[in-house]
Amino acid sequence: MSRKQINLLHIEDDSVDRMVIERALKKIEGIGIIHNATNGEDALDLLTGQNGKQRLSPYPQIILLDINMPKMNGIEFLEALRANDELKHLSVYMVTTSNDESDLINAYKYNVSGYILKPVDISHFERTFKILTDFWKLCEFPETH
Repeated sequence: MSRKQINLLHIEDDSVDRMVIERALKKIEGIGIIHNATNGEDALDLLTGQNGKQRLSPYPQIILLDINMPKMNGIEFLEALRANDELKHLSVYMVTTSNDESDLINAYKYNVSGYILKPVDISHFERTFKILTDFWKLCEFPETH
C-alpha cells in the first residue's frame, strides 16, 4: 500500500507560531510539502500565480489558516478563496488563538473544515495534528493543478 502524502499551505504571520506548528507537523508521518505564506494576500498570490509568485502546482490538499494577520486577515482570505471558482473547493482549517465567537461564526460561514485553537501545550497540538493527518490520509482530494 502506498503512503499518501498530504501537502499543506500554512498561512501564519507569527514566525514563532509558524515554527512550532511546522515542527509538530514534520514529526507526523504522511505530511509532505509544507508551503508558507505570511498573510492572506501572499497566500492568494501563491495559489493564483499573481504578483510575480510562482503558482503552487498541484494545489495543497489542506490549508492551515490563522485569523489575525496583516494585509489580508484569515476571514478576508476565506471570502476571496470561496469567491474563486478554481480555488473554492480547497479544504481550510483555521489554526488560531482567537476564541472569539464572531470569528468562529465567520469562519464556518465560509465553509472551513475545522477550527483549531492553538494550544499552549505542544504535545496536545501534536496529538491533534496526528489525528487530523490520519483522517486526511483517508480523504479523497480532487486532483487539481
